[in-house]
Amino acid sequence: MLFKKSNLSKGERVVLVEKTDRLYRNFEDQITLEKLDSEIHFVKTGSILSKSAKAQTKFMHGIEVVSAKYYSDNLREEVIKGMREKAEQGIYPGHAPFGYRNNRQRRDIEIHPENSEIVRAIFELYASGKYPLIQLRKEIRNRFEKVLSRSYLHQILNNRVYLGFFQWGGIEYRGKHEPIISPELFESAQAVMHGHNRGKYRKHDIAFRGMLSCAHDDCTITGDVKKEKYVYYRCTGYRGKCGLLRFTEEQVSEKMSEVLNNIAIPEHVVAQIMETLEADQRTMQNRVASERARLNTHLDTVRRRTDQAYNDKLDGKITEEYWQRKNTEWQREEAEIQSALQSATEAKFADKLLDARRTLELAQRAYSLYVTRRPEEQADLLRSTFELLD
Repeated sequence: MLFKKSNLSKGERVVLVEKTDRLYRNFEDQITLEKLDSEIHFVKTGSILSKSAKAQTKFMHGIEVVSAKYYSDNLREEVIKGMREKAEQGIYPGHAPFGYRNNRQRRDIEIHPENSEIVRAIFELYASGKYPLIQLRKEIRNRFEKVLSRSYLHQILNNRVYLGFFQWGGIEYRGKHEPIISPELFESAQAVMHGHNRGKYRKHDIAFRGMLSCAHDDCTITGDVKKEKYVYYRCTGYRGKCGLLRFTEEQVSEKMSEVLNNIAIPEHVVAQIMETLEADQRTMQNRVASERARLNTHLDTVRRRTDQAYNDKLDGKITEEYWQRKNTEWQREEAEIQSALQSATEAKFADKLLDARRTLELAQRAYSLYVTRRPEEQADLLRSTFELLD
């Protein structure tokens, strides 16, 4: 749509528009333009609408406005209907929640490789009982350089989409998307959020909370403080009464030390592993460089085809229908190439190499560090070790 000054009289405007539904799709827009005292030229039909236009022209224009509004309302209904049908099929409708991303080819959501790790950390940290929302916000910012508000963290911790469910139109559906967390972890986070004994977490650190599962029924193992200083661990019993006996924090600490004692790696083995990984990284760098060069060449070819076909359309060598069809194909192809270029990066492999180095270094020193720490520090060391080994 184009606005320009008219030579008809001072202050008047001429509006050039292709057709009615490009100008407005409701009666409010029509009234607004009428108040502007504009002369509207419809390029496609060749008609002109103004205060001095004939009654028949205004009548036909009114019909076109009604038709445009019907088109807009009908389009809205069809969109809502399509979204509801997707939900009934288990396909998440709309923009993907944090931790997922939209897959345009499948028209579904899939796990986001980086943000899903943040979501998992949010649940694990909160389920430990050591991180109120304000501290959890700081911890996520420090670990991942991601700033999330307290209210958004609260929303994430209560969102069952991370279990494989979602709500649409007030109804909960089982989604086809892959869950990010387990039901047990979600239960643990909910227990911390809604539990009657949340205040105890601040008075006494229950070091190994959220790290253990019951061997009898796979429920989460939680901890209780007795006489304000003794910590005992037990099954939460979410699936009914459980026969697991209570055990002390010292017993947990001793058993967990055996895990770290069994993962020590000799130095010469570490050196061989790192040498192999570094060689693999160099190979990957060469492959990535080659693939990016190929993709960029392909992208240039697609863009040249698009530009040439557009010129052919302007020159009348090809039809509008043919141009629209081919342009849609080329746009999709260009989007796929751009996506492939974003994926073709060395960063992920470099991060894996750094993680491997940290894992091996920690494996060599983990046990000696563990036995000299307090239970809370031992639990932190275990979490760091398990994160690297995961």
